[in-house]
Amino acid sequence: MNKKLWVIIAGGALAFLGALVYFSMGLRQHKAEVCITFNGRQSCRVAAGTTPEEAVRTASDNACALIASGVTETMACGRTKPDSIRFLE
Repeated sequence: MNKKLWVIIAGGALAFLGALVYFSMGLRQHKAEVCITFNGRQSCRVAAGTTPEEAVRTASDNACALIASGVTETMACGRTKPDSIRFLE
C-alpha cells in the first residue's frame, strides 16, 4: 500500500478513537454501595452505572455473586431486597 492510503487509514482510526473517548466521557457515572443479606451471609459492594438504577442493580449482582452458589441461588439473591443502598459522589 502506498503512503497516502496509510495516512488515510491512520487518520480514520484516530478520529474513531477520539470520538469514542469523547462520547464515553460525557456519560455521567452514578455510584452506589449496596449491602445484601442472603441465606445468613452478607456482602456489600460498590458499582457504577449511567443511571442510579443501573448502579444499584450492578452492585446487587456483584454482592450476590459472592454470597450465592449456583444459578438458582444467584437469581433468588438478585430478587432479595437490599439491607442498605447508599449513593456515593
